[in-house]
Amino acid sequence: MPEILVVDDEPGIRELMREILEEEGYEVRAAENGGAARAALDAKVPDLVLLDIWMPDVDGVTLLKEWKTQGRLTMPVVMMSGHGTVHTAVEATRLGAFDYLEKPVAYKQLLATVRKAMETRSSKPITSGSLESLGQGEAIKRLTQRLGLAASAGLPVLLLTEPGAGEDAVAHFLTPPDGAFIQVDEPVILADRPADLLVRAKGGLVFIPDLSALSSMQQKGLALLIARRAEFATRVVAACQCPPAQMMAEGKLLRELHDQFAHAVVELPPLRVRREDIPILAARMLEDACVRLLIPPRRFTEPALALLGAYDWPGNLAELDALAGRLALEDGEAPVEAAAVEAILGKPAKPTGPAGIELMLHLPLKEARDAFEKAYLEALLAECDWGMSRAADRAGLDRTNLYRKVKQLGIEAPGKEK
Repeated sequence: MPEILVVDDEPGIRELMREILEEEGYEVRAAENGGAARAALDAKVPDLVLLDIWMPDVDGVTLLKEWKTQGRLTMPVVMMSGHGTVHTAVEATRLGAFDYLEKPVAYKQLLATVRKAMETRSSKPITSGSLESLGQGEAIKRLTQRLGLAASAGLPVLLLTEPGAGEDAVAHFLTPPDGAFIQVDEPVILADRPADLLVRAKGGLVFIPDLSALSSMQQKGLALLIARRAEFATRVVAACQCPPAQMMAEGKLLRELHDQFAHAVVELPPLRVRREDIPILAARMLEDACVRLLIPPRRFTEPALALLGAYDWPGNLAELDALAGRLALEDGEAPVEAAAVEAILGKPAKPTGPAGIELMLHLPLKEARDAFEKAYLEALLAECDWGMSRAADRAGLDRTNLYRKVKQLGIEAPGKEK
């Protein structure tokens, strides 16, 4: 059943819309302000949002802009206002709103707009399949949203990744349905014949698995390919393990290419920051390995899964898949015990915080929580080269909230004078 999120600071309007929409067969959630709307979207992405513009904490246009910037505008949003202007309506539409309604909203107009918005959800998909092979947690859901937005906007996508994090799966996901998938394993063709790639990939996707491996001439060929991609209805996706700004500063990336990718740099979350996915992925990979090897199915015991979940997986999905294949080859049909996992991975370290802090059981809860948050954010910011936008995305926080938290906890970048 389609779900609609109604965001309005007037209780009477929220309840009236709930009554009307539920009578039409929709599920309805309500939020009384911008903060509640953020929380509702974090909990579950609805099929449609009816968003009031004038609210006490944050206006709807700002919220719409925030969702678009974060790559979360993957559902139609209909703006509502009793004090609207033509300028406001145009601005909301420019930012990605599906439509604009003036309050009080007429009954028939509301239902007609909702039906039209819902029809856009059932249109032809713009990506292939899903990213369930990477996991099903919130981090992968947010990744799917960002990639969907980039695909619908026709942007070239740069995947910032770690070894084995699943960039090939993401590239296949971004390939248009029924479109060709061309992976450039021999980049010399980019310097010699970039147009040939566009012809071969027409209506599909060109994937560059390692941007940092390209020479200057090959990068120029890729820049030309990106500039002409619309002529061939072709998407372009590249992957690299180094932030593009750093590559450019070190003279390893052309500014033209940096600028072409700048609007859709998408970080693939490594396994260590989405541990909730590890047990499901491990079980699936062990099952797949048994099928490949034509042997009876095996499973992990709960203690074994707990060990897998505590490991940091520097090789990410590739390392987890290799371990599953190795364990599937062991003698016997009994479940895989923790001892077998420990024999390969080694004994897990004593649980500590992100910066090596012990569990702090001697502290009151509030002090322990503050200490953990500070250690976590310091470690995360350091890993993101103190880039607030990347760190906020990794932490699942709004950038404003991250700034506020950093200031509150007294966190400062290394070398900054106090």
